[in-house]
Amino acid sequence: MSYTRLYRRTEDGTLEFREAWYDDEAAQFVVNHGTVGHQSKTQETDDVGADAGEALLAAFEAQCAEDGYGPVPDDQLWRVVAQFALKTAEGTERDRHLERQAVQALSAHLAWRGLGTVEGSSIGAGKLNVFATCVDAGKAVTAVKTCLREATSDFTKLSIAVAPATDPEAFRLKHAPAGVRGFSL
Repeated sequence: MSYTRLYRRTEDGTLEFREAWYDDEAAQFVVNHGTVGHQSKTQETDDVGADAGEALLAAFEAQCAEDGYGPVPDDQLWRVVAQFALKTAEGTERDRHLERQAVQALSAHLAWRGLGTVEGSSIGAGKLNVFATCVDAGKAVTAVKTCLREATSDFTKLSIAVAPATDPEAFRLKHAPAGVRGFSL
């Protein structure tokens, strides 16, 4: 699958995104666009051959560049971690199910809003961590809370922390259960 996502900031400071991908298995070319943090609009073209799909993707990238879209610089990206407290140090099968559920839900939720991508997850030291790279920390925290409240049964154990991508260990706690004041991986 070939894929690209690009951004631009409007004169009023709003961050917009456009993304496109060619799925060779489905023979489908998809364009998705919108304002970061909001549900996007999607247009699909079916029965697209491989050569045509790559040509459409190249044309999409050229049009985006002409319209002022480009990649977000690393110094404007954020690491976002959704963390669940677990009852055991290494986690149970139920915790692994929660991990799969959270990763799947967050991957879709963040992507369809142009907020970012889930980069991975881990279980250890009594914690489940889901790592994402996002373009807007505040909107990402709100989106993570909304998504995981609807998608999991363990919302009351959720903490969310953010750090600049350029200083990935400088996490600041942005959401936590009552009584939780600190954050560590």
